[in-house]
Amino acid sequence: MDVERIRAYLLTLPHVIEAAQWGGLVFWAGDKAIGGKMFAMLRLDQSESLERDAKSRVISYSAGPERYHELLEIEGIFPAPYSARLSWVAVRSWDVFRKAEWERELSAAHALTLAKLPPKTRAVLALPAAQQKRLIVERKKVLAAKVAKGR
Repeated sequence: MDVERIRAYLLTLPHVIEAAQWGGLVFWAGDKAIGGKMFAMLRLDQSESLERDAKSRVISYSAGPERYHELLEIEGIFPAPYSARLSWVAVRSWDVFRKAEWERELSAAHALTLAKLPPKTRAVLALPAAQQKRLIVERKKVLAAKVAKGR
């Protein structure tokens, strides 16, 4: 696996939004503007020198409290910096899992995160795509106005 294959797979999951943040790509279950939550982050700078660093990672994702400790026993997986308390793991290289295992891990992270979304957010995600899009655009306008007013 690699960044492009994982990215392509993540974008096939329902209600996934991709955003460039923190020097990488962050994948959200539902749009942040309506209460979506992130479930995976890909690191874009995959240089060899970074892979030799003890805390370097190619991806971090939500493992959930049930799976978190089990995953930490696998070589190449460690607690995700800044988000380990939320049961996130970080993976040092793409060869830790095979393709099917990656898909299973990331699908589980996505499903876990979707299940934790607030009822209002899940209600918006259940709407037809056009109506959902309108609500998200409206919400983003409201949030932008709040930011502008706070300056």
